[in-house]
Amino acid sequence: MAANWIDADDRPWGRWEEYLNEEGYRVKRIIVHPGQRLSLQRHRLRSEHWVIVAGEGRFTLDDTITTVRTGDTVFIPVGGIHRIENPGAVPLLIIETQLGVCDENDIERLEDDYGRG
Repeated sequence: MAANWIDADDRPWGRWEEYLNEEGYRVKRIIVHPGQRLSLQRHRLRSEHWVIVAGEGRFTLDDTITTVRTGDTVFIPVGGIHRIENPGAVPLLIIETQLGVCDENDIERLEDDYGRG
């Protein structure tokens, strides 16, 4: 079956695939490879809702770290400092819905394992 995403990008930690990008919202699938994590980051123009659809991860929001599993949901408010990491042996899959100004440049990286600013 052919992929039906409209944009995608491979990253050092895994991959994101964009499925919808409309005025005021965007929907992506995030794939985090085993042993990898996203940068510690925040967004000034959007909030995010994540649904964990496969795997298990360690989710950071501000000063709180929680374990998330298949079926869990998390909300990241505008300005919330967050990251997700995959300590497991299988890919961690997340469906992400962004609300607000959905621009890939709205990422302020506070820490990054891969040297990105």
